[in-house]
Parts: sequence; structure tokens; C-alpha cells
Amino acid sequence: MAVVTLKINDRDLAVEAGATVLEAAQAAGIHIPTMCHLEGITDVGACRLCLVAIAGIPKLLPACVTQVSEGMKVLTHTPEIEEFRRMTVEMLFAEGNHICSVCVANGNCELQDMAIEVGMDHTRFFYQFPQREVDVSHDRFGIDRNRCIFCTRCVRVCDEIEGAHVWDMAGRGSQSKIIAGLDQPWGEVSACTSCGKCVDACPTGAIFRKGSTVAEMQRDRAKLEFIVNARKNQEWTR
Repeated sequence: MAVVTLKINDRDLAVEAGATVLEAAQAAGIHIPTMCHLEGITDVGACRLCLVAIAGIPKLLPACVTQVSEGMKVLTHTPEIEEFRRMTVEMLFAEGNHICSVCVANGNCELQDMAIEVGMDHTRFFYQFPQREVDVSHDRFGIDRNRCIFCTRCVRVCDEIEGAHVWDMAGRGSQSKIIAGLDQPWGEVSACTSCGKCVDACPTGAIFRKGSTVAEMQRDRAKLEFIVNARKNQEWTR
């Protein structure tokens, strides 16, 4: 096994070659905030909350998709990085309809938790109040796209673990949205196995169980353990 040595926050580390900066940091007990990252599925660097500073590189890079290299020097927390993370969370709140007091995920929402972690108590940006489609055509689940932060965890869990590939991204810019099937009502997509993995992977409550309460949602989050360990235990369907 090839080993790479690097520094993260001035700590000398030795990790397996090919590991990401995020994996190296987690192995050393160094916390880097993440939102789109979920153990067991492929990282895509969508949320940009795990951006870190690497010596010699003039821009911040996402730790989840940046591989370690010999002699690399990484900083995970600087005033610039913390301000960037806070601004990113503010933009996520402003871009969608994230009204915590009326959301089924209130108290069990990773975006809400992230706002607390980065010290965000208001957003400096104008709320966009999007009017995206709410789809409750599925007999058990629903999706409120106005709460979606485009982390694509649902897309990847459905594709890589369940093997159904019900979800996908469509559109560009402000017209971007998560679609089911070929932009069909969710309840009409025959590929959906109604497994509910997308519900458990969703960090914000955009995808929800019909009639669920906050307490029910909290209980369901225990199913994430299966998602996290599915690849290691070879429990995914393909």
C-alpha cells in the first residue's frame, strides 16, 4: 500500500495514496463541514461546504473530491473559509423556501444544523421564493422541490445503492430541478421500488413520507446506517 504524507492544520499525517483530503481529515479526527457528502456513495463536490485551502493553489478546493498528494499542506479553517461557508449556507437558505417553523424536518434538518455550525442566524441575500413543483403523486412519499438544495444525495443513493435510477437533475441555473423518471410524476415512474432510501438520504426534508411528523422523521434517520454501510457490506443491489 502506497502511503502519502501531508499536513492538515499543521498536523503531520500519513494516509493511503488515493484517499481524499476529507478522508484523511476524518481519519485524523479533523472535522470538515459537509452537506452533499454521504458515506457509501460517490462524492460530487456539489455543496462546496467542504472547501479547504491548499498551499500553492490560488483557489479553494472541495475536500471530498480532492486527492491527497505528497507534501500537501491543507488548512481546513481560516477566516476566509469560514466566511465562505457561512455565505454558502446563506445562499442555500435564500435560494429555496426554507422556512424551518413549518417544515417537517424542523429539528432534524442538516441544513438547519449547518446554519448553527457556521454561525449563520440570517441571510444577507434576498429570498428568491421559488415556485417549483410539489409532487405527491407517489402513494407513500412526496417531494417539495422548493426545499431541495441540489445535493443530489437522493440521485446517487437511488442509482448506486438501490440501482433504480429514478432521480436525475434537469435544467440549468435557476431552472435546475430534481426530476423523477423522464420528468414524470413520481407515482408514474415504474422504476421506483418505494424503498425510501432517497427519503432517508435527503438532508432537508425535501423528500418526505406522507403524513410524517418530526418524530417519525427522526426515527427514520436511523436507516442511514444501512446506506452508510451498504457498499462496505456489499448489500447494494448491483
